[in-house]
Amino acid sequence: QVQLVESGGGLVQAGGSLRLSCAASGMIFSFNTMNWYRQAPGKWRELVATIGRGSNTYYVDSVRGRFTISRDNVKNTVYLQMNNLKFEDTAVYYCNAPQNNVWGQGTQVTVSS
Repeated sequence: QVQLVESGGGLVQAGGSLRLSCAASGMIFSFNTMNWYRQAPGKWRELVATIGRGSNTYYVDSVRGRFTISRDNVKNTVYLQMNNLKFEDTAVYYCNAPQNNVWGQGTQVTVSS
């Protein structure tokens, strides 16, 4: 059974940083593309960042240059380093393994202005 468990969310002031982690189990992690999504109140869930098997990356325009996605194939973990956080980054952040159609439970990120 594939499971994804996020951690690292919290409350931070604008301009601050947080690092989210997503630990995967039950799958061959290194073979999988991994995504981070977020959903703010009243908004659709949006793709924030993607990292492929070869560690190629994609970012939505609103976070490019501030967020960094990375992976550790030994620890079966994907990370999202978030710097220079803005109020509009406030959302529940979800880890996703699209090839298995599995989602984590989400972790709340709140940025105070």
